[in-house]
Amino acid sequence: MKKQHLDAVLVVEGKTDKDLIDSFLDCDIVLTNGSEVSRGTIDYLKEISKTRPIIILTDPDAPGKRIRDILNHEIPSAQNAFVPKEKSIKRHKVGVAESDPATILDAISHLVPSAPSPQSDLTMTDLYAFGLVGQEDSVKKRKELEDTLHLGHTNGKTLLSRLRALGYTRQTLKEICQNGR
Repeated sequence: MKKQHLDAVLVVEGKTDKDLIDSFLDCDIVLTNGSEVSRGTIDYLKEISKTRPIIILTDPDAPGKRIRDILNHEIPSAQNAFVPKEKSIKRHKVGVAESDPATILDAISHLVPSAPSPQSDLTMTDLYAFGLVGQEDSVKKRKELEDTLHLGHTNGKTLLSRLRALGYTRQTLKEICQNGR
């Protein structure tokens, strides 16, 4: 089977993630080696980001979020790929290495920038108006939107940040919430 090629540098947490991805994807991979991302790794990724895109693909758990937050803060040009938690569980473990190639390729095809887009006019008030925060069924509505837009698991603040990064406007979000996608 011919491997698919990816020009971007993929950032993952550990060796098992790298081994799985190496089996079906031809790309450069940088390991964070756990949730304490070293200054050396951050500096290396910052340097690479000057000439190549960086894609952060961490586990859908708290340590993965911590790594993602650190890297997004340090490398504002980074893109984010999210594997859904429910598709990333095997043998009571959660992570990228527990995903299948199709799930990872799907995540990589739906990237979320780390920085907000200037064309987004969304506010927290909009999320409330669309029932995505502050209401009894908000968690359910957020989950549906997260799945539709490949945003990964979010709370209200994170959802707003990711929607703004993608450039969604109040009108676009209204249409999605009313009609589905």
